[in-house]
Amino acid sequence: MKILSLVVALAALVCAQAVSAAGDAQAGKTKAQVCSACHGADGNSANPEWPNLAGQHAKYTSKQLADLKSGEQRDNAIMAAQAANLTAEDMADLAAYYATLTPAGGYVSDEHLALGERIYRGGNKNTGVPACMACHGPNGAGDPMGGVPSLSGQRTTYTANQLKAFRSGERKNDRLNIMRQASRFLSDEEIVSVSEYISGLH
Repeated sequence: MKILSLVVALAALVCAQAVSAAGDAQAGKTKAQVCSACHGADGNSANPEWPNLAGQHAKYTSKQLADLKSGEQRDNAIMAAQAANLTAEDMADLAAYYATLTPAGGYVSDEHLALGERIYRGGNKNTGVPACMACHGPNGAGDPMGGVPSLSGQRTTYTANQLKAFRSGERKNDRLNIMRQASRFLSDEEIVSVSEYISGLH
């Protein structure tokens, strides 16, 4: 009987931790007021250099906030200051809230459509660049359980900057070095084109 009680108690603890880790979207909405100055009241940034957070997977957003706070694998002075006083609960709440919002979406120009689509869907076999959709999916939805971010409708300039940061090794918080390897042989032209193509995925 004692063992059964212990099992039940442990199960309850695990469930409680899972709920806590999931975050409270309503609490996150209140906490997000300061974030809206840069990321928009609806989670869609007006500045092309800042990411849209609307619709992003909660697990991914939580990890990014934690990484930005530590500054070890992802260095951004502005976000490090903003995240400095966030607790794990704050991060989970904010991530849960932004996951409930609707991304605005973007567009891809005729100039970058062909190359962007080719890189996103097929990569570049000549230089060893893998297809983006292999991880991020045909519509850029990503994988919420695997921590693979949604790319659909993301800001072109932001995406291009992140790809360049991965390519140079400046940003290194990718799981198993995947993005650093994937972006290693991308040309500047390919980065601009695939970033714009991603913006038009929605």
